[in-house]
Amino acid sequence: MRYKTTNDSPAPDLRGTGDHSWHPRGSCYGMDPARADKLFFHTVRDRRAIAEAKRMCATCPVKKDCFTYAIDHQVIFGIWGGLTDKERKQWLEKRGERLDYDRVRATLQGRNVPLTTAERSTVIHQLCLRGWSPERVAHRLNADLDWIRDLMREAARVIEARDLYWDLVEEPDGTLRERRPDERRPDEDGAPEGRELRTHALIASLGKAA
Repeated sequence: MRYKTTNDSPAPDLRGTGDHSWHPRGSCYGMDPARADKLFFHTVRDRRAIAEAKRMCATCPVKKDCFTYAIDHQVIFGIWGGLTDKERKQWLEKRGERLDYDRVRATLQGRNVPLTTAERSTVIHQLCLRGWSPERVAHRLNADLDWIRDLMREAARVIEARDLYWDLVEEPDGTLRERRPDERRPDEDGAPEGRELRTHALIASLGKAA
């Protein structure tokens, strides 16, 4: 699998949905198929099989990968990542609301990871802060350019509102600091009513997104 990245940071551990390279490291790898079916796809009341499967999962080095695979693929049967189908149900129901920062970090580092709405918003917020163009963000997320422009405008407004709320001032080198008591706000002394504080990076992002 190739990494879509422009930096030299180490590749993240998180895998895409089509990557099964973690399978050989699973504690259950190579198990007799009939025994695996009995343990991990047990009958409803086979508590002994459930307990044995959970003991094996407890020390499995790819337990999290197994769980993530089951959630990403909406697997509703069997034990995955040490959880039964009933135990995974709440995770599946809230799948679209999940915010996993490992997934966000992996996307920022160039991996092709399916994102929830919350994770995508976080990624776009971070890329907006880094001054990425909408075209570059759309390519990274494999998304429609006009849609990404709208999302980046919204992210920029959130960042601007944050800076205004905390009364931050940007120095020429791009660093932020708190406004000193003797400094006027941009909407004072005859400035247009409701004028918001804008940083150089945000102006550039908005200009590219327009």
